[in-house]
Amino acid sequence: MSQTKVEILYTYLDEVANYLEGIVDVTYLEGLAEAGENLFKEEVCQHVTTEQKMWLQDKLFTIKDESISNEDIRKAFQLAVLKGMKGAVQPHHSMTPDAVCLFLSYLVNKVIAKNEQPILLLDLAAGSGNLVNALLNQSTAPITASAFEVDETLLKLAYVSANLQKHELQLFHQDSVEPIVFEDVDLVVTDLPVGYYPKDEIAQAYQLKAPKGHSFIHHLMIEQAISKTKAGGFLFFLVPNFLFESEQAKQLHEYVKGEANILGLLQLPNSMFQSEQFGKSIFMLQKKGEKTRQPKQALLAELPSFTKKEALADMVKQINKWFEEELRI
Repeated sequence: MSQTKVEILYTYLDEVANYLEGIVDVTYLEGLAEAGENLFKEEVCQHVTTEQKMWLQDKLFTIKDESISNEDIRKAFQLAVLKGMKGAVQPHHSMTPDAVCLFLSYLVNKVIAKNEQPILLLDLAAGSGNLVNALLNQSTAPITASAFEVDETLLKLAYVSANLQKHELQLFHQDSVEPIVFEDVDLVVTDLPVGYYPKDEIAQAYQLKAPKGHSFIHHLMIEQAISKTKAGGFLFFLVPNFLFESEQAKQLHEYVKGEANILGLLQLPNSMFQSEQFGKSIFMLQKKGEKTRQPKQALLAELPSFTKKEALADMVKQINKWFEEELRI
């Protein structure tokens, strides 16, 4: 059977990552970034023996004439990153599922479709760049994107993946809860990490800091995102389903209501997650501004399984109707 473009690229990435893991002191994920770097520069970038260099060059040769689309590049990288993360990452810190990336792209396109000026997009926790690259690939309007990631290996993967997809993505190796000097943006889309933020002295600058002990990182990042968004800008967060059930939920709700209009909360199918406790929802906000208004009815729904095409198509119709009636778009 002939291989798909995704399979061809995944095979290259996987074989080279495994090989580098065996001959150089790197992890599989670090080897994956190196494999992508070789492909982007069309040469072997590692300091290896002549024999090892020949092996790596042969692998490059097998793929150099392949014409591979951006989405196929993203998906092949996604598959290889998932393999590298398997068993090494907490389930609630794992990569944004592909179907969720595409659904978020659909929602984002609803709010940016009529923009003629480039949209400034920010992702405060980019990981390996899967979500932000999906948004750039699917966008119906011009986007200038920036992203933060504290993990150096994931940041390198995001960098290499964006290069191969020829995206102009500005990446920052920084904890995005810390003070950032940054131009305000039109749009924030972030799959929020969940848990406690260890730097209490940094959290003290936030309204959503915990009364005592460590603050929730997902609360602080929501506040940071809102503060960095222009009036009238949109924010889409992947949040834990228990977001408004914690002991600090009232504080969060009051802060968000004061700063933004709550557009909706769409619960993702539980079948997407390893267990119900790791379930997530899409939390949609618009930062308050002169021309914004709170919808009469927020968009609240449980999304059907993305494999149930008819049910999902019906849900999309309802969502489209809500955007037309409530946001006039």
